[in-house]
Amino acid sequence: MPASATSSSRTVPSDVQAASELLTALASPLRLSIVTLLDEHGSRCVHQLVDALGVPQPLVSQHLRVLRAAGLVTGERRHRQVDYRLVDAHVAHIVRDAIDHAGHGRPAEATA
Repeated sequence: MPASATSSSRTVPSDVQAASELLTALASPLRLSIVTLLDEHGSRCVHQLVDALGVPQPLVSQHLRVLRAAGLVTGERRHRQVDYRLVDAHVAHIVRDAIDHAGHGRPAEATA
């Protein structure tokens, strides 16, 4: 192996590291669902997400914390609730593409 290939393969470029962190933050069916709902509705508060997803509030809050920490969603307090929205549309685009890609190559469901 050439010396240049060996030395460059040991370091991960910062943009590749950032992409890995983004994908790690999205690596949950519930977080993908939250991003999809925020994309569809613009913003949602926790109880709206709980109702739409059918999961307990603490679980939704936990996943929102991960998305917030990754800089993918932001929250705006309105009285006693917080409305969450996507930071930018790129995240929703990534999720839509991933979901579309996952559907390719699947056999069509048989109809009875």
